[in-house]
Amino acid sequence: MSIYVSVQSRGTIALPPAMRRAYRLDQPGAQVEIIEESDRLILIPKVAVDASQAWFWTKEWQSGEQDASRQLANGEGVTYSTGEEFLADLP
Repeated sequence: MSIYVSVQSRGTIALPPAMRRAYRLDQPGAQVEIIEESDRLILIPKVAVDASQAWFWTKEWQSGEQDASRQLANGEGVTYSTGEEFLADLP
C-alpha cells in the first residue's frame, strides 16, 4: 500500500487514523523507528510493550495476576522453590 502525506513546517507528518490503529501507534508510548536506507526512509512501528508480550497486559491477564498476588499474600495456594519441585508435583 502506498499513501502520500504532507510534511508540515516542523518536519512532522500525520499518519491516517486507520494506519495508526492497524500498527497500534494509537497506544500510549508508541514510537516509530526511522531507518535511513539509500534513498528511502523506512518507518518501523514500536510500541511500549512488544507485540509478542501484549497478552500479559490485557485486562483479563492482569486480573489473574492480581488474584494470584492476593492469594500469595494470604498464604493460599502452593509455591515452589524450583521448576523441578513444580514438575514433580504434577499429576
